[in-house]
Amino acid sequence: MASDRASEAPAPLSREDLDPATIARFKDAAARAAAELIQDGMRVGLGTGSTVAHLLSALGERAGELTRARFVATSPATAAVARELGLTVEELDEVGELDIGIDGADQVDPAGWLVKGGGGAHTREKIVAASARRFVVIVSAEKEVARLGPPVPVEVLRFGVQRTLSALGDTRLRDVGASPDGNLIADYAGPVTDARALADRLSATPGVVEHGLFPPEMVSEIIVAGADGVRRRAGGKPPS
Repeated sequence: MASDRASEAPAPLSREDLDPATIARFKDAAARAAAELIQDGMRVGLGTGSTVAHLLSALGERAGELTRARFVATSPATAAVARELGLTVEELDEVGELDIGIDGADQVDPAGWLVKGGGGAHTREKIVAASARRFVVIVSAEKEVARLGPPVPVEVLRFGVQRTLSALGDTRLRDVGASPDGNLIADYAGPVTDARALADRLSATPGVVEHGLFPPEMVSEIIVAGADGVRRRAGGKPPS
């Protein structure tokens, strides 16, 4: 059973500490704890990635009782699965302000900074997070880290891309398809000694559409599932 108490995070786990089946079980537990927050009639933002896949499954089981809920997806893949499960998916501009957004993360540090964008949808994910009155992050325990590190995903324009990469320094294009909006995905591989300073520098570089550093003040709550069950960490975003 999920606990509502705030608690100190245990020593960070590495992916090597856990087998894939255990990680999948943790992801499912975090996702199902978040799914319990969704009520009929809500306007809900859905992220992208493997943990969100568990969230979609949990919501699909309740599709019959969420007939008035309206969902906004951050990627075509999420939208397609949500519709297949019987959820109502609309465009963000049609729905407007969201009651809640739920998404995963690649890294979460002790201060609540996130690295997101392993799936290349971090621009849309950040827009949805900023549009939600409450943004909830769901992760398995190995995503908690003592300090953030590379890679940090960066979405960049095709025009002048080599100039953009040169300006960023230590950044390489990822060998994947385009972002949901047709841009290129790169990964910054340099140090992340000061997340806020790096976020500001990435944002200020011409050609960068968006980066995968999410500040604590964007996050309402972090739900972490591990061997000790489900823990809830407060984010830096005040209640609205």
